[in-house]
Amino acid sequence: MELALIILRQTLLMSVYMLIGYLLFKGRKIDVAGSRSFAAMLVWVIIPSTVIKSCLVAYSPQRLVELAQCFLLAAAVLALAMAVSRLCFKKDPVAQFAGSFSNAGFIGIPLVQASFGDEAVFYLLGIIILLNLLQWTYGTGLLKGERAHMTAKTILLNPVTIAAIIGLAIFVTGLGTRLPVILVSAVSGVAAMNAPLAMIVLGVYLAQVDIKHMLTSGKLYWLSALRLLIIPCLTIPVIALLPGTHSMKMTLMIAAAAPVGANVAVFCQLYDRDYAYACETVTQSTVLSILTLPLITALAGMLIH
Repeated sequence: MELALIILRQTLLMSVYMLIGYLLFKGRKIDVAGSRSFAAMLVWVIIPSTVIKSCLVAYSPQRLVELAQCFLLAAAVLALAMAVSRLCFKKDPVAQFAGSFSNAGFIGIPLVQASFGDEAVFYLLGIIILLNLLQWTYGTGLLKGERAHMTAKTILLNPVTIAAIIGLAIFVTGLGTRLPVILVSAVSGVAAMNAPLAMIVLGVYLAQVDIKHMLTSGKLYWLSALRLLIIPCLTIPVIALLPGTHSMKMTLMIAAAAPVGANVAVFCQLYDRDYAYACETVTQSTVLSILTLPLITALAGMLIH
């Protein structure tokens, strides 16, 4: 019940942010070009800051081992999600993107904090870094239709990869707790803009969406079922077989069972894909996750030891 209430609270908070964006667009205070600028700011500045912020923790050999385990678990979770999404939506790159990448940050972080404490957020580090990195490489390749032409330069010279390299260097060298307070505050402040701004942009998208279509589309319900039920259920035995503590594995399960990440709409707008459709996938799956997340986490808690 407590987990369900946490999910409900986060969903309501997301709705408030989205309502702001919706009203701004309907009131003609922001237009499509303005939301595109916000989306660019998210991708180039705010998301990289979020990645770096997640690395600002104290170094210890035990944490390094846990970080390696987190990356292993996260890689398995994301590889499974991408494979299943590609198999189910071979001719729909937007659905492949939406099915592959969950809202591990905005939904995952507060759920993990409430369930396992602030320290457990460290266990999300691997999936947050890999998820953002794969969105920028594999995900943008899907949306741009250039996956086959992806080069090492494309993978390395993008803001999320650079942020991940900087963040991991800060963690490994032990600088995470020794950086100047003003620098840490700046990074934290910019990173804190991620959820509100992403949801406001999503609200602008919603103002342009056919709500009736979103509520009656069988394809959208199939995608939501894939993201919220099928992929998490397939993830449980994979995580159960890999090394890691129970809290670490349950943290990754929460991330794996989260709804479609809002960045699918952000990237669709950046690359001129159907961002209204992308917005529908985020909105519908987020509402339905109020029912599915408590069920999946309860099931995982019984099966993962």
